[in-house]
Amino acid sequence: MMKKNFKIIIEYDGTNFFGWQKQPDTKTVQGEIEKTLSLILNQEIKINGSGRTDSGVHAVGQAANFHADTDILPKKLKAALNSLIKVPIVIRDCHLVEDSFHARYNAVSKEYNYFILNRKDPCAIQRLYQWHIRSPLDISSMTQCCHAITGVFDFKSFENTGSPRSSTIREVFFANINQLDNQQIVFKICAKGFLRYMVRNLIGTIVLAGLHKISLVEFIKIRDAKDRTMAGQTAPPQGLVLKKVNYS
Repeated sequence: MMKKNFKIIIEYDGTNFFGWQKQPDTKTVQGEIEKTLSLILNQEIKINGSGRTDSGVHAVGQAANFHADTDILPKKLKAALNSLIKVPIVIRDCHLVEDSFHARYNAVSKEYNYFILNRKDPCAIQRLYQWHIRSPLDISSMTQCCHAITGVFDFKSFENTGSPRSSTIREVFFANINQLDNQQIVFKICAKGFLRYMVRNLIGTIVLAGLHKISLVEFIKIRDAKDRTMAGQTAPPQGLVLKKVNYS
């Protein structure tokens, strides 16, 4: 048998996980999948994710790959994984890819959605999947801020401290605000890559514009300041969903 390279697409409810990345003595998405795959294939399996999601963040389109010595067909492996994983993780797709494929290094962009419930009353059923904001939000003001982050910018103001990178410059391909109904709003963003907490810090600041606490001019000043202390709060994790990872 030759080692084969499998690509999987994963959906998960991040509520009770300490994020994606495997850590000792904590329940993580990567750790649970590796444990189950190693059991099925009777060999130690290490998976490469497209990137990390933080504690409490969800995904419908996380991508990963792993190499394994096996003749099991991808569809059989997918079925076995889904039947054995006893936590809220579902493998949505599994197929063979070229040996050189790497889920992180070959990704060309990622898309995130952030959901907000904008009404006076909180929500009982969907509370783990959206941020509840009582005061009315001005969608047009928030949309102007989205236009101001579309393109190539230094996003240092929206990066959490203690997460050094070689560069804090990122290219955002699109960012927009959509009113889903009379009470739910979604922020959509696609970029080549993201800094730690970047999406949550962006929406935390864009919400300030939606509440008329800052103007567009002030938002742009925050963007250009390269100073995290000037930006808004980090939005809570439960509203964030990794929607899709794009490959060329």
